[in-house]
Amino acid sequence: MLPQEFLYQLKQANPIETVMGRYVQLVRAGSLLKCQCPFHSEKTPSCVVYAGTQDPHFYCFGCHAGGDVITFLMKIEGLGYMDAVQTLAQNAGLSVPTEERDNGESKRRTRLLELNRNAAQYYYKQLCGSDKRGLQYLAQRNLDPKIIKKYGLGFAGGEWDGLLRAMKALGYTEDELIASNLCSRSQKGTLFDRFRDRVIFPIFDLRGSVIAFGGRTIDPNGQPKYLNSSDTPVFKKGRNLFSMQFAKKSQSKRLILAEGYMDVIAIHQAGFDNVVASLGTALTADQCRLMRQYAEEVVIAYDSDTAGQNATIKAVNLLRAVGIQPKILRLHDAKDPDEYIKKFGAGRFRLLLEEADDAVQYALERCKDGLDPEAVDGKVTLIEKAISVLASIENEMQRSIYISNLAKEQEVDAQLLTAQVNREIAKRRSREKKQSWQAITSLPLMQDSVNPQAVSHRKEAKAEELILCYLFRHPDDMEVIRERIQPEQFVTELYQRVYREYLNRMPQMQQFSLSIFSDCFHPDEMGRITGIEARYADVDIGENSVLDAIAVLKACDKGQAPADSLSDEDFAALFVKKRIQKNG
Repeated sequence: MLPQEFLYQLKQANPIETVMGRYVQLVRAGSLLKCQCPFHSEKTPSCVVYAGTQDPHFYCFGCHAGGDVITFLMKIEGLGYMDAVQTLAQNAGLSVPTEERDNGESKRRTRLLELNRNAAQYYYKQLCGSDKRGLQYLAQRNLDPKIIKKYGLGFAGGEWDGLLRAMKALGYTEDELIASNLCSRSQKGTLFDRFRDRVIFPIFDLRGSVIAFGGRTIDPNGQPKYLNSSDTPVFKKGRNLFSMQFAKKSQSKRLILAEGYMDVIAIHQAGFDNVVASLGTALTADQCRLMRQYAEEVVIAYDSDTAGQNATIKAVNLLRAVGIQPKILRLHDAKDPDEYIKKFGAGRFRLLLEEADDAVQYALERCKDGLDPEAVDGKVTLIEKAISVLASIENEMQRSIYISNLAKEQEVDAQLLTAQVNREIAKRRSREKKQSWQAITSLPLMQDSVNPQAVSHRKEAKAEELILCYLFRHPDDMEVIRERIQPEQFVTELYQRVYREYLNRMPQMQQFSLSIFSDCFHPDEMGRITGIEARYADVDIGENSVLDAIAVLKACDKGQAPADSLSDEDFAALFVKKRIQKNG
């Protein structure tokens, strides 16, 4: 565990409201700060930042994320504990104490990031080597040498073990090569390179570290066309975006969302540095939340084919859910942005961006697909589809304008159309309420991945929370509680570990801080621990409540002798004695 004095300085130099303010918009709510949670989609802020307290932390009452500034950075950037500490220390100009232990996870992450960096250098050298096929492919795509170097593009030749041999020579193990997804093992047990005969696109995180790779086949008949890294300890494809390390530096509050690597690089080369793409998978809510940290508007520049249009509709819904204004790029006489820029140039593409349709208009236009609006059946179907789109518009004035325009266009009564839209809105609200009620009533059957035993031991889990909350508030009573209840008598594995770590670490602490848990509990667990104090903030947990909670756990502790022979009266008297000692 890092020295408490260092952790105190680290948090003082990195106020949680300042760090979180780089990712979310914080709003003052009395003595607290609130924001829309960056870890789940919501319309009403449910994330509270306790910035002015003795132990600054955050907690989301929606998704139960929580912790101190270290935990926040770990969760939002996908970092390990020591990586987050190093980042915050670097920001503050502090040196991390070298004599303290580093956990194995952090060392492994560091090794894999170093391996990825060396692999990227290997692929770049291969691109410039004797096999010119990769370089020829990029030249055919009209890529400038400067942009190739900027993105660190590379090439994997046809050898089965070229990268394997090169990385082994640098001291990397087979386990590390498999963990990084750079190599795979055959059914016979032979290790081989994952990427072969492909142009390589390194994928960087926001700090510029290589975290994964994408490979595009140079064989016209090669399958799959694109091969991407699977999730690894340093890479989660659903949380990262290609070229975000450049786009985040853009002065624009708009991002361009393209479909693939080549589109991104072509658009960037044309002078637009605010362009990103998802990584070989459909757009995710986490990626949208990442974009929300840097942009208020996203122009979706997907391919103009059917698949691209379908993906556009899905992207619109995801972007709206996180509070981003989506717009749609209309590509004319080109299948994708790369082709459009080659045909018409960067100037025309810039005009196209400025003329991008708003998402509602695009969705209304899509309602006409495959229909004959002149035929009665076609018009009825079109209006039914349009009602669904109009009902999704939250702003009443904006919805009214679109209803009026559609009524004129389709020659239908505006009041009748308004009534139909309102009926659809009411139906959706009713359905949402029903779903919410079903979710609440089904809670006892739901799994709890963070604290699994809590599902079947709800009463005991609540008792454990009461005990822990009391200890967080009254650390001086730790020995009294220890005498009454032992860690092994806790029923749930998570809270047992929390109690054990608390007992082990608090003797070295001057005061309680959530930071004593940050290095030994992962971010989801930290959210649950932080939530204990947040959920019981307005509850006065007295001695009798703690005694009752201990009794609940002991009743469940079948077949074991009591931890001690004190009666409840003797136990309560100990508290009084401790209070006298403290105040004396």
